[in-house]
Amino acid sequence: MSDRTVRLHRVLRTTPHKLYRAFLEGDAMAKWLPPHGFTCRVQELDARVGGTFRMSFHNFGSGQSHAFSGEYLELVPGELIRYTDRFDDPNLPGTLEVTVRLTPVSCGTELSITQAGIPQAIPLEMCYLGWQESLTQLAALVEPDVPG
Repeated sequence: MSDRTVRLHRVLRTTPHKLYRAFLEGDAMAKWLPPHGFTCRVQELDARVGGTFRMSFHNFGSGQSHAFSGEYLELVPGELIRYTDRFDDPNLPGTLEVTVRLTPVSCGTELSITQAGIPQAIPLEMCYLGWQESLTQLAALVEPDVPG
């Protein structure tokens, strides 16, 4: 992880389509994306190539918030999502790039995530921990097959 990149891999018991939607629908993202102890507000989400998003995480314990935004670079339904992230905080400069790959496998979907360009001020192990927490919540959202 010395190149300011984290890589995550999971196999989830769901379809690529359902997983893809969880990354592109605001209500779904607000439910699974914030790590433990945080809530999320999605202010803007235009899920198309060239479209943008804006959201903020709120630390429920301290009351502090941080906002970030980005642009969708590549979207292949059920297969690939590539987007940028930029923090509003000037102490967290630069543009991050996130690549999400979805591959159907016999028991569900293989999920591979790469987040590159993480600002120096963010410890990589904290970023990795936050993603692990988020992915646990993602599984809880997408794996159940709840009847209509």
